[in-house]
Amino acid sequence: MSGDLRQAAARPASFGQTVKAVAWSFVGLRRQAAWREDAQRLNPVHVIAVGLAAAALFVLALLLVVRWVVASGVAT
Repeated sequence: MSGDLRQAAARPASFGQTVKAVAWSFVGLRRQAAWREDAQRLNPVHVIAVGLAAAALFVLALLLVVRWVVASGVAT
């Protein structure tokens, strides 16, 4: 059984797993064991690219919400 775990840890993470790990990091909820597994499996270049894209989407979402609130007159 431990051989299966070693094989799973040796395989690189997929793009979906990278997105999931970055999303959990944005939320701040991650178990230490999962973090260690991610540190071994994830490609740092992919993590940086997904992190920058997620940060850009977050900022864009905030800008859109602010523009919507200001345009609707709720802030007055």
